[in-house]
Formats: sequence, C-alpha cells, structure tokens
Amino acid sequence: MRKFTLFLCISIIFISCENSKGISSIAPINWEKRTVNKKLSDSLKIGKSYLSVYSQIYSTTEHRKHNLTVTVSMRNTNLHDTIFINNGSYYDTKGNLIRTYFSKPIFIKPMETVEIVIDETDKQGGTGANFIFDWAINKTSNEPFFEGVMISTSGQQGLSFTTTGKKITNYK
Repeated sequence: MRKFTLFLCISIIFISCENSKGISSIAPINWEKRTVNKKLSDSLKIGKSYLSVYSQIYSTTEHRKHNLTVTVSMRNTNLHDTIFINNGSYYDTKGNLIRTYFSKPIFIKPMETVEIVIDETDKQGGTGANFIFDWAINKTSNEPFFEGVMISTSGQQGLSFTTTGKKITNYK
C-alpha cells in the first residue's frame, strides 16, 4: 500500500509539472472550425475594436512584475443574428505584433462567447499588451462586446481584474 501511495504521489507531481499548453490554450484548429468559407455580404456594417490586456503587471516597484493569465472574451449580444470577427491581432507593450489568432472571418452565433486564453507563462505582451479586432455585423445588429479578464494566484493570494473593449471610430 505504501508503494502504491508513493507511486500515486509521484505520478500526480509529474503530471502537474508537465507543460504542454504552449502559448495559448486555443489551438489553431479551433479557428479553422469557425472560419466562414464564403464571401461575406457587402451590406454588412464593418468596425474595429481595441482591447487592452495585461500579460504582466507591476508590483511594489517598476522592477518587480507578476505574470497573469489573460482570457479574452469575444461576445455576441444578439439574440438572433450571427456576427463575424474578421481578424484578431495581439500586440505587445511597444506596439509590435506578437501574433494574429485568425486572419479569415470567423462566426460567433447568437449569445455565444468565444475565448482566447493566453497562458501565464507567456510574457510576450508585457504590461501594456492589446488586441485589435476587425468585425462585421448586420446593420441592425448589436456590435460585438470584447472583454479581458486577467488573473494570477499564488498560494492563498489572488489578483484579478477586467478590461472592456472600445470601438475605434477613426482608423485606416
């Protein structure tokens, strides 16, 4: 029984230490399943939104930072209309493009939420990371709602906060 308990403890430690998540828990294959395979109608209203997120946040001084897990929620607040997100690009504090999660239109069904999760170990975004989303909706539809949730826990301490996206009206 002792050997079994020891084996079980070692197995749990080994499994919990394994890091197979990579830079995001949303695999590219998931975006392919959401890709719109036909040309979107020219009658759709197009727009662009900005969302600030934080891969890291300062603590005590500018020399000490905490890493954060970021959850980006892309929400469709319409009861009956599907919306389309044409591009989701992630930038670091200095404005450099880190990655584009999808560059072909994806759909979000009515009242559905689609998420991007950036792992706590991914510090590329830094203290001033952000997203730009290009979207398209029916002219009578509600605009998409973008929200960021940042969280970090250590022992019995926890830190969490949210950010809300902002529509960009003057862009080129």
